Amino acid sequence: MALAAGLFEGGDGKPRCSWCAATPAYQHYHDHEWGFPVTDERRLFEKLCLEGFQAGLSWLTILNKREAFRTAFVQFDAEKIARFGEQDVVRLLGDTGIVRHRGKIESVINNAKRVLELREAHGSLAAYAWRFEPEAKARPKRLTLAHLRAATTSPESVALSKDLKKKGWGFVGPTTMYAFMQAMGLVNDHIEGCHVREEALAARAALVVPR
Repeated sequence: MALAAGLFEGGDGKPRCSWCAATPAYQHYHDHEWGFPVTDERRLFEKLCLEGFQAGLSWLTILNKREAFRTAFVQFDAEKIARFGEQDVVRLLGDTGIVRHRGKIESVINNAKRVLELREAHGSLAAYAWRFEPEAKARPKRLTLAHLRAATTSPESVALSKDLKKKGWGFVGPTTMYAFMQAMGLVNDHIEGCHVREEALAARAALVVPR
């Protein structure tokens, strides 16, 4: 049987979303991370930061540099990053392992301060972020490639972007926030027929949403 549009057959014979076909590392990310629900504070903050760095680049570029980013930004510990100063900015601008963009680096430091404020107001970044999960009825019953291509933002990602900007965050546009929601499992955008789709749905069904 022919695979649905937007899928390819991996070396193990399993159908996957075609966007991850480039490298084995990309396929591993697709199979074990993308679309699975995340409530871990550091992982959520890391993804918000890395999505900002991705602006104008591919996610594969950022994924290949992720370990270097983690080292450079002290494992995305917001408390430690919030204390970074100009010397740290200069150090990071000289780090060839990451994307050396002053505006994006300074945005991570700013956003670390903002996430500490957000925790004070909402208890945790997870409790805040999961407030923006769309209702099930707002999602397509069968996710196709056509839907995936069309869904670069959503009402929820627009609302999240607007609220974060109001709180002083940077590099959190609606498209960036939709990519964050896709990756962190607030939406499941594995195409129908992808072997990971049901696993991600099951993980979401088992999740106790933080409040």
